[in-house]
Amino acid sequence: MFFKEKTGVRSVRMAIGLLAGLVGANALAQEQVIQRVEITGSAIKRIQREGALPVQVISKETIARTGATTVSDLVQKLPAMQGFTIEAIAAGTNSGGRTTASIHDLGGAYTLVLLNGRRLAPLQDSGSSVNLNSIPLSAVERVEVLTDGASALYGADAIAGVINFILKKNYQGLSVDAGYVHPEHEGGKSANASITGGFGDLDTDGYNVLMTYRHDEQRQLKAPQRRFAQTAYIPFTHEGVNYIYDRTSTSTVPANATVSFTNPAVNKGIGFNPFQKKNGQCAELNVPYLSNDALTNFCSFDFAATVEIIPESKRDTFFSSGRVKLGENAVAFADLSLGRFDLTARIAANPVNVSIPKGTPLYTQYIQPYLTPAQQELATGAVAQFRAVDWGTRDSQTITDVRHLVAGVEANAYGWDLNSAVTLSKYKINEKYTGGYMLNTEFRAMLTNRTFDPFAPSGSQSEATKTLIQNSLFKGSIREAYSDMKGFDLRGSREVFELPGGTASVAVGADYRELQQVQTATAAAKTGTIYAFSAPAENDYTRESTGAFAELALPVMKNLEMTAAVRWDKYSAVEDALLNTKVGESQDASTYKVTARWSPTQQVLLRASYGTGFRVADQDSIAGKIVSAGFTAGSYTCPPALEAENAGFCRPGKAQYDVKRGGNPNLSPEESEQFTIGFRIEPSNSVTFGADLWDVRMTNQVSAVSEIQAFADPAKFRQLFSSFTNPATGELKWSFLQAPINIGRSHYRGIDWDFTVGEKYSFGKLSVNVNGTHMLKADYTTPGTDNVWTDSLDRYGINNAVTFRNIARFTAALETGKMVNSLTLNYRNGYTDAAANPYNVATKANITQAIRLQVPSYSTIDYQGKYNISKKWDVRLGVKNLMDKEPPLSLRTSSGHQVGYDPRYADTMGRTLYLNSSYTF
Repeated sequence: MFFKEKTGVRSVRMAIGLLAGLVGANALAQEQVIQRVEITGSAIKRIQREGALPVQVISKETIARTGATTVSDLVQKLPAMQGFTIEAIAAGTNSGGRTTASIHDLGGAYTLVLLNGRRLAPLQDSGSSVNLNSIPLSAVERVEVLTDGASALYGADAIAGVINFILKKNYQGLSVDAGYVHPEHEGGKSANASITGGFGDLDTDGYNVLMTYRHDEQRQLKAPQRRFAQTAYIPFTHEGVNYIYDRTSTSTVPANATVSFTNPAVNKGIGFNPFQKKNGQCAELNVPYLSNDALTNFCSFDFAATVEIIPESKRDTFFSSGRVKLGENAVAFADLSLGRFDLTARIAANPVNVSIPKGTPLYTQYIQPYLTPAQQELATGAVAQFRAVDWGTRDSQTITDVRHLVAGVEANAYGWDLNSAVTLSKYKINEKYTGGYMLNTEFRAMLTNRTFDPFAPSGSQSEATKTLIQNSLFKGSIREAYSDMKGFDLRGSREVFELPGGTASVAVGADYRELQQVQTATAAAKTGTIYAFSAPAENDYTRESTGAFAELALPVMKNLEMTAAVRWDKYSAVEDALLNTKVGESQDASTYKVTARWSPTQQVLLRASYGTGFRVADQDSIAGKIVSAGFTAGSYTCPPALEAENAGFCRPGKAQYDVKRGGNPNLSPEESEQFTIGFRIEPSNSVTFGADLWDVRMTNQVSAVSEIQAFADPAKFRQLFSSFTNPATGELKWSFLQAPINIGRSHYRGIDWDFTVGEKYSFGKLSVNVNGTHMLKADYTTPGTDNVWTDSLDRYGINNAVTFRNIARFTAALETGKMVNSLTLNYRNGYTDAAANPYNVATKANITQAIRLQVPSYSTIDYQGKYNISKKWDVRLGVKNLMDKEPPLSLRTSSGHQVGYDPRYADTMGRTLYLNSSYTF
């Protein structure tokens, strides 16, 4: 049975909880040499793979069978993954297309990502998370996912769990791979090619060298190329009532105008569109703004049709591994991973404010005629809310460079299995603007000379003005940032004494890391070269961390093993090199983990674990300076409490407000307690069933008040509101501060389950796997409290996300001779959508009592056929989303600029054909 380490059993285990859940059925009857291996989550090498901790293993064949073209595409479709960051948010953010992993919706900050068992440099602007785009897929041999956290081996901050990418080694030969992806609908094509070569056999030659290179290209997918993404002005019906969901923008072309008056507490500002006033209708590209009120008569711009669903990108990755025997009992090794990810994201033309002083020609022509005599007397000036369509879309290019070098020695000495290495890992980004942003001096000169008119329709400028527009475009870098991690680790394990069940083993280890995170703004960003641009914060933070652990495995009886592990971590205060000071305090803690594994029979395994975790806040959350961070995701009417304090800081009608972001030096560590209880049953060599109940409680969590909460109760969160000076106009308006606090609690619980059957029939070999995650709890306290609980389970929560109760995958594969056909069903249940106040067509007004749509369940079907032309050459042809299922309607207001759907929870590409081929020389 599977506790004796047969390949059939190993293959079945590999299927557990996996993406496709399948392995080559032809391995079901083969025997393998028994050897001790180190499994993710433990430092002690063991014979059995089924341990006390739930580890899901994704084999190389499984990876190929999914049709995944990137590491993020592979990992983020695991049923246990929820709450991750997707590449699509690059449209409208400075993410650079980063993608993250998140186990059980606990978040990327709590999910530890490793490469060959060692940490990578984290994202500079996300603190703890690792960008999955920096991992070379062509070098991945398998992926091990530990869905139980608080690892004593890797660090107590792995609260959600560990994802360990095991790369190829001791490879001989030469192979080439190529793939092409072609959506049925327009846009979004991609292609990839890789070459892998290796020579030398470690066992016979005493050395091995492996090198692999891969190139990927992704074409952009534009919003107009998909029916569900074409507009931010969406008619829909709910409970028999016709509504319009209006997410259009009041930054328009021709521009809207807002007028301010003396004594704004009494004489409130007004807004209107001069073109609409003169012509009786809004100009092309605009619609009447459905959130107008008694003080505003705006037009609005449908920006959604100008953004991207998937940005354009190129990726180059290189991995090289060398191993040399140092005698009979030692091996020196070095692994080098290099990557460059070049992504260009395009979003709607720049929304800018233009000051229109009283008495100027623009004011006299476009503002004054539409004011009453009393308003003309009290007016202090106007501001044009302008959309720079004639300058084109805002294009940002982010180049990400990754370097990860690990060099060390594996040895056996005096009964110890030893492993020690030095890690040098660097993650660097360079963000450039390549279109749509204006040069400050040139643009202001155009306004002063009236060579450009913000109140004129788009495309109506003269040829001379069009030339001036092209000459006023800024193109260049705005910031560079990097994370530089240096580390050293040493660990060893050995057998120590005999017990009734076998030999007890012990492991000990220590590690040290130094993490420097730097961000610099370019001269153009800091000196006002770009119109209406707030420079990103500059920082230079460094923090050291030291850890030590010990683990003891006790085979109490032949069928009962218990382990105990303890760990101590210490983090220094943050060194701020720019201010030449330390921020925050040194923080340390001890954590532990105990596990048990009991096999009453060879067919049954029962297991359990309990542990504690500890995580310090990332450096920017502690030491970050308060800087401009864009605009609120939603539009808000100025809250009465803020209006009473200073009505002049309010915007007319319903509008977006500026956002600031900063750190908190008083943040203390987060803590966790968690347990798992599970079983595995194998009634025969061809059937396996198992489930693991897991539970995670976190206290003292770092959280931030959401904009929805803050605008709903500005008196309670008064400290989060302050004035913001617009760099273009100098006007003061209210802004919202996003700052972390250390008060939250959360409680997550769920069941990971799987069922696998593999049988050989006269017509071929059939393998079937069903696996999924069933969430029982996704509770967390509202930011600013530690006793007011809410949740996101099957509903769009105040954290702007959904925790799905059920995510599952069903896969069946049939192998007949040289052909393998597989079919996969992907499922996630429906949920209650975000609260919204759409426009009621019958009453011609936005409703005051918010509604929540019921977003239906979402399922897609994938097919792949693999044909082995020869032992060296195979071809895979597949179709993703076979039924061409579109994303369902969602009224959410977060996570990028896409409107009317949620790209995190559905396939935006549609029916897609792909072809992959691999040849080994």
